[in-house]
Amino acid sequence: MPARKQPAQTARPVRDLPAELAERLAEALHRERIVPRFVDSYVVEHGRFGLQVHAALYRDLLYLLQREALLAMTVRALELIAAQTPAPQKSKKRAAARDAGFRRAFLSALAHRQKWSAGDALEFQNGLRMYEDLVAAAAPARRNRKPFDTTNHPFVDRCAFLLDTSFLEKARVAATRALNDIERLTAQVAESVLHPPGETPAP
Repeated sequence: MPARKQPAQTARPVRDLPAELAERLAEALHRERIVPRFVDSYVVEHGRFGLQVHAALYRDLLYLLQREALLAMTVRALELIAAQTPAPQKSKKRAAARDAGFRRAFLSALAHRQKWSAGDALEFQNGLRMYEDLVAAAAPARRNRKPFDTTNHPFVDRCAFLLDTSFLEKARVAATRALNDIERLTAQVAESVLHPPGETPAP
């Protein structure tokens, strides 16, 4: 009697991690409404209701702050990706090439997801390099931030200036809280993309 033919196993589809991470980060930032909550709570806490009087100006403010939040999120996500697979000393060049490839693919996927023009994508990349340079110069060692501390970070400084130059220090405190939320959300999303539940880690 001939042996029963075993059904062919379906190959697991190859995951596009940069595209998946870009999609999930942008979606999470929008879903969690970190930026609108940051602005609305600041307005109520400090009685700065004038920031919301003009609907068009308020929408523009939210758009600019959302872009800053996406920059901060991207910086942190790329840091986490690079830290996931540290390379031995002999493989530094290979690791750098790997990280650069992931970065290019991630930024391309993010630009596609956000429907940016070539000019928009280039502007975001320039902003990202500026963020990375300032973060590296100001905070070589990351420390835990308390809710009422302010921290030396481009997101905090730029958002405070955009939000309320008249109460700059209060705006920096609020922006620091928002940055804490952004980095916490980024870590959660990155972990869920890199190590999804039920996936067996590679040996």
